[in-house]
Amino acid sequence: MTTSGRIQVLRATERPATAWLNGGGVTREVAGFPAGAGLDGFDWRVSLADVASAGPFSPFPGIDRVITLVEGAGMALTVDGTEQLVDAPFRPFAFPGDATTDCRLLGGPVVDFNVMTRRGRVEAAVDLVSAPGPVEAPPAATVLLVCLSGSASLDGIELARFDAALLTAAGPYELRPADGTTAVVTFRPAH
Repeated sequence: MTTSGRIQVLRATERPATAWLNGGGVTREVAGFPAGAGLDGFDWRVSLADVASAGPFSPFPGIDRVITLVEGAGMALTVDGTEQLVDAPFRPFAFPGDATTDCRLLGGPVVDFNVMTRRGRVEAAVDLVSAPGPVEAPPAATVLLVCLSGSASLDGIELARFDAALLTAAGPYELRPADGTTAVVTFRPAH
């Protein structure tokens, strides 16, 4: 992790992989708040997961989730009995973390991007950006950028694939995705 002025850079190479209890994959936490909070204590959490096999998702009572396919053929998620295809890269799909959710892989392992927020405390908007332009960090919000494919430059700081940048001050920033897609996640207090 490095800090440069208004940007805290979180390098992908510094993230450990944590195996799932069911053995179906591994997760790499990108960032969370409060820092160091476990799975029972976070207000928000962002991670990348390597999903190696089909199976049930772990339940997260009181959590809202947004999952985005990054790599692979995709998956069919059955959420409380209704199947939803998550087979198009960079198209966020929102669902309640406490719903009974099962995953069927459509053609081998996938990598997905996960945003989780504690219902009633925090809300998240997930935008996928592939063209250069400004990113606004509003007052009373937290903005996290994650380079999901290719590379990007944020106010001149280079981000490789899966690197992240936490914006530490309100105001405009200049994002230049070089040859891929960057997730811009804006967290706000729930209303």
